[in-house]
Amino acid sequence: MNADSLLTQVEQLFNLLESRKVDYVLVGGIALLTYVEGRNTQDIDLIMALSSLTKLPEIKIESQDLYLACGKFGELQIDILLTKNPLFATVEEKYTTAKQFMDRAIRCATVEGLILLKLFALPSLYRQGSFERVGIYENDIATLMYAFNPKTEPLFAELKKHLNETDMDEVHRIITEIETRIQRFRKANK
Repeated sequence: MNADSLLTQVEQLFNLLESRKVDYVLVGGIALLTYVEGRNTQDIDLIMALSSLTKLPEIKIESQDLYLACGKFGELQIDILLTKNPLFATVEEKYTTAKQFMDRAIRCATVEGLILLKLFALPSLYRQGSFERVGIYENDIATLMYAFNPKTEPLFAELKKHLNETDMDEVHRIITEIETRIQRFRKANK
């Protein structure tokens, strides 16, 4: 799907969500584009309640488990992070803001919300050996941290409620490596 077609279908999806009064939070690559430039994506990621999917028969669900539903809206791939997952519900509740996107205000994850979701997924992606996605997620985190310099301790405190000790160790290691790269970059560009 080309960029124009992607944006057209995203706009149609937002129109549908608005007309059906569906609560959602935009996350993932398109949400990242509301904060920084240069992120390529071919899908849209939303947080919403499972009950909201019944209001949207136009989304053809292709797979679903307890915390994630994947489907299509026309040609647009949609990944829905279900609020049954406690972290996804927390991001929906506490880490959202209104962002301007395509001539409308949409409910979007904050920088901290996006980082939480990426960090939450990374240990699992490492275990799966998903090198491409690990690289994308780590780059997304690094880009947001470089541009916005969020405090990491509150993020660790939140993640500790949702990850085991081994995964938390991995998250700390990832953030330490990213912070080291950012410091090295800033020092080289003084």
